Amino acid sequence: MDDRKNPKVDWFFDKASAWQEEYGQLREIVLDSGLDEELKWGCPCYSLQKKNVVLIHGFKEYCALLFMKGALFKDTKGILIQQTENVQSARQIRFTNVKEITKLKTTLKAYIKDAMEVEKAGLKVELKKTEEYQVPEEFQKKLDKDADLKKAFKALTPGRQRAYLFLISQAKLAKTREARVEKYIPQILDGKGPDD
Repeated sequence: MDDRKNPKVDWFFDKASAWQEEYGQLREIVLDSGLDEELKWGCPCYSLQKKNVVLIHGFKEYCALLFMKGALFKDTKGILIQQTENVQSARQIRFTNVKEITKLKTTLKAYIKDAMEVEKAGLKVELKKTEEYQVPEEFQKKLDKDADLKKAFKALTPGRQRAYLFLISQAKLAKTREARVEKYIPQILDGKGPDD
């Protein structure tokens, strides 16, 4: 048995219906770095002194190695991807087959080393403040009319506030944004986030 592997994480690799070979290859590369293997958010997560450094995850179209603070180190090969415009810190390297991983093995090890150095140095990504996010017009109207809602929204953690602003603003139609505002009002008044 490989003592670098955490048995609690094995189920992720065992249950995978897709990307098994790719996951196995990524796991070996990351474990070679000396990071600790844990299960977080239902995915294999690798940490240095209890600080998350890299994560393995998969989607329908690809599997990926996600660097928690990828925005802070140099992407010399131009392979890091920002999942969406709202992701501030993490960056992914995506794969659709094992050959791509094998070809980039040396680069991946170097990027993991860079990510570890970022963590050792205690560097932090300067996150955008909640006030810097635009409040959708439909939500702003409700906040202006309802003092209790405004107070409840301001009392939420910044992360929950950003989650609501993001979810509401993602709707393309005003009608859909209005429906989302109505849907989330009870949760906001209860002091809960959209996923609570």
